[in-house]
Amino acid sequence: MRIDLHTHSSASDGTDTPADLMRAAAAAGLDVVALTDHDAMSGWDEARQAADEVGITLVPGLEISTKFRHRGVHLLGYLPDPTYAPLVAVLDRVLAGRTSRTPAIVSALRSAGIEITEDDVRRESGGSVAAGRPHVADALVRLGVVEDRTSAFHEWLNPGKAGYVDRYAVPLEEMIPLVTAAGGVAVIAHPWGRRGGTVLDAAAIASLKAIGLAGIEVDHQDHPPEARARLREIAADLDLVVTGSSDHHGTGKVDHDLGVNTTEPEQYERLVSLASGPLGG
Repeated sequence: MRIDLHTHSSASDGTDTPADLMRAAAAAGLDVVALTDHDAMSGWDEARQAADEVGITLVPGLEISTKFRHRGVHLLGYLPDPTYAPLVAVLDRVLAGRTSRTPAIVSALRSAGIEITEDDVRRESGGSVAAGRPHVADALVRLGVVEDRTSAFHEWLNPGKAGYVDRYAVPLEEMIPLVTAAGGVAVIAHPWGRRGGTVLDAAAIASLKAIGLAGIEVDHQDHPPEARARLREIAADLDLVVTGSSDHHGTGKVDHDLGVNTTEPEQYERLVSLASGPLGG
């Protein structure tokens, strides 16, 4: 059984529709795939229908923008109740922060001499409810400012660069219990990618387990072999679920092909068993 527990569709910053993503997952030989769009659950229904049609199992999830010790941390929430009002309210606030951030980024880029408009970004984001920096990056690519998304972030959109604008993110210590209260399962995404290792050390992960953290994403393209080995040790010491995934974004992110990293079946079964809401197994 091949299981990929972290993918994105055009409902956030992926380039495939939720249905096309499920068809691509089946073509890639996956048996189980989680749709984890940024701060959004809007792609679930379309993905579920397509997953049923192609004969794979969909795990509904999302990747939530949080902060921990003044650093951005992404939290994967699997199988939460999408009608749980406190969760919906927090996600609405996060998405509102995304929406207001885009004009500020465009303004900052224009001040830096880049001829970009909000319409340029809107064309890239399409119907996404989670428009954000990746769509600005795509606009910069289309305008010929940079070659790809990675270059756009490194040169213009990362912290400290001319186009970076901060936005609201939920404190991680609040978000983990909220996902759990919604019947979901909380797993930290790529904990040692993007400088996360500077705040998410073993002691910090242990403190998060005490408030409901269920697992960590170990096998991820941002983690070199030595980081994976150490994270696996930490997970074993703390009895946390270990996941592996592609973090697939379609053509929006290179070297993240579907199934490039996978989750062991016994770890997947354990994760599903921890869900207590209406979507749990």
